[in-house]
Amino acid sequence: MGSGSGSDAADSDAPSGTTAADDFGAYRKLFDSFKKDAQGRVSRVEIVSRLQQAGIAADDPRLGDAWAALADSKDSKDSDGDGGRLDLARFAKLCQWNSGLVARAITGELVIPDFASFMADITEVYESLLPERRGAVADYIPQLKRVPPDQFAISVCTVDGQRFSIGDAGVRFCVQSVCKPINYCLTLEEHGSDVVHEHVGREPSGRGFNELSVNGDGLPHNPMINSGAIMSCSLIRASLDIADRFDHVADTWRRLSGGGHVGFNNAVYLSERQTADRNFALGYFMREHGAFPGNTNLIETLEFYFQCCSVELDSDGLASVASTLANGGIVPLSNDRVFSTGSVQKCLSLMSSCGMYDYSGEFAFTIGLPAKSGVSGALMLVIPQVMGIAIWSPRLDPLGNSVRGIEFCRQLVQKYNFHMYDSLVGSDREGKRDPRLKKNQTAIDGTIRLLWSASTGDLDGVRACLASGVDPTSCDYDGRTALHLAAAEGHPDVVTYLLEQGADVAAADRWGGTPLADAEKGGHTAVVEVLKGPAAPVAASAPARSGKRTA
Repeated sequence: MGSGSGSDAADSDAPSGTTAADDFGAYRKLFDSFKKDAQGRVSRVEIVSRLQQAGIAADDPRLGDAWAALADSKDSKDSDGDGGRLDLARFAKLCQWNSGLVARAITGELVIPDFASFMADITEVYESLLPERRGAVADYIPQLKRVPPDQFAISVCTVDGQRFSIGDAGVRFCVQSVCKPINYCLTLEEHGSDVVHEHVGREPSGRGFNELSVNGDGLPHNPMINSGAIMSCSLIRASLDIADRFDHVADTWRRLSGGGHVGFNNAVYLSERQTADRNFALGYFMREHGAFPGNTNLIETLEFYFQCCSVELDSDGLASVASTLANGGIVPLSNDRVFSTGSVQKCLSLMSSCGMYDYSGEFAFTIGLPAKSGVSGALMLVIPQVMGIAIWSPRLDPLGNSVRGIEFCRQLVQKYNFHMYDSLVGSDREGKRDPRLKKNQTAIDGTIRLLWSASTGDLDGVRACLASGVDPTSCDYDGRTALHLAAAEGHPDVVTYLLEQGADVAAADRWGGTPLADAEKGGHTAVVEVLKGPAAPVAASAPARSGKRTA
């Protein structure tokens, strides 16, 4: 699926039992939603633009081979300067790659159908938090103390690979405690839950994240605090030397990040190692209680833990990691299964109860989502089966969590019904929205969705409706078509597009009114010119009529 090259690989993704003609027919309506040149071809630039509006980046690794295959095919030699044009056959091949990703994106079938509105909301929250200056950078690790405190980034990656970033998204930072859920998953994959929890508990500690304490069985309370994370490190590939163990962890981060850059900050590692008296004390304390597996090299285990905390990536990469957990262990950007669903389930459960230091209970109550923070200012938020979000802002509150990160999460669940229990309390009555619904899906469907988009001037919405099979001549119970409404409200770009797609310029509503009459009545000169232009059939003005207009 999207991993081959050449047209044969594209053909192999075609639905079984269908002919080429069937495939072309299945994608013709989608093809017709694009503007075509004189040869009946569509522009790759416009396709990429439509995909970007849906959240699929131009460099999405799932489509790289598809673009390469189409570029190498013999019928691409007549490409023009705008990046190439595709006829229906080549467009259909593109649509068949990676489980129909292109078709699903353009027709609004991904997990966040109206991704443009979602991006606008995230941008609004980001901008509202820029003036926030409370908190201070972590000062007990000298290298972290030198990080510019006002850097700020938010990145989103959905389970369908829709991506958006804003702010300092390309600046790399150390993951610090955000490594803990990943290392815990690695231990579960290697040993299974029963063995792992012979050495680490799974209850909130009710105490500080680095407090010198164990549970009643002499074990660290859970894997999300320092002692539990040190224990996780003792379980990861214990038979290998420390270099190979770290390579294993780093490679896992690379897979989780969907091919993003993953590095290692040696300066932070050395700085943390030199100021690690408490972590050394925790190690010896657990060894005194017999918590470690047999033959554990304590010093090597602590060194390994400091190395894991010093893994470095940017917010784009961390969002991909979070989305992998949201997607049950499969990386949305590569379809690579890194963790089993069972491991992710256990990890998210502990992130929900223990992931935010001493704020975990309040976070679960207020935000209601699994998350993990780190003293670098990173915060990884998981919305199961929807998306992962990474927030990075180095200013920390007294509990060690990013001030802006916490406030972002608070505003997010105020806008959207993402809290795990929103479905129980009627979140719609609180003004929350569900971004998983299509545009205006709560009020309109099918034809009505087309009419609404036309009346509001939402050209992308009109395109998506027609691409999904809605007839451009559809009308409401008063006989008013999308062309009527776009003309009446003065949207010449929508009127032009509807005419190109076969809308009837002479359509009359039940009062005998035409789109041209509506445009003239509203004084929309630009629309009148389009309706009377050479691309439109001749349409006469109609007398004014009375009656209630519906959209």
